[in-house]
Amino acid sequence: MTTRRDYYEILGVGKNASEDEIKKSYRKLAMQYHPDRNPGNKEAEEKFKEAAEAYEVLNDPEKRDIYSRYGHEGLNGVGYRGFSGFEDIFSSFGDIFGDVFGFKTGHSRTRTGARAGADLRYDLSISFMDAALGTATEISLNKLTLCTSCRGSGCAPGTSRRPAVSARDEAR
Repeated sequence: MTTRRDYYEILGVGKNASEDEIKKSYRKLAMQYHPDRNPGNKEAEEKFKEAAEAYEVLNDPEKRDIYSRYGHEGLNGVGYRGFSGFEDIFSSFGDIFGDVFGFKTGHSRTRTGARAGADLRYDLSISFMDAALGTATEISLNKLTLCTSCRGSGCAPGTSRRPAVSARDEAR
């Protein structure tokens, strides 16, 4: 049986650390040990997994409370088993990476219709460092608007559209 390291020790924070301190420490470690920055480095991979697991627990008030009281064994009692690999980390951590990198994926919501802007798409390439640390980029989009004169009918003001008449209808 392997001894698991203390989550507070992994993140380098005290037991009374604030959410912001925990997030800041995790962000630093995630950047340092991220697999894209350390290809093929098994030690960095393990440290990245460790940091992700520690953050997942310490960033959740309920899990943090259980861990602080009962340690790793307490988390086993609530169905938490840690991560088996990167796929597990990334599928579980949409909300963590959302907190760190500024997007949310972890919360599902039911939709009754299309969200505003759902039909818009803009592909933008940014560097890894900009994605990790955040950046502001101004983009321009062309948007179709409703004509105030014809309100989308294509007819001149004061006129209306007539249905097209086929030659067969005309002969009747």
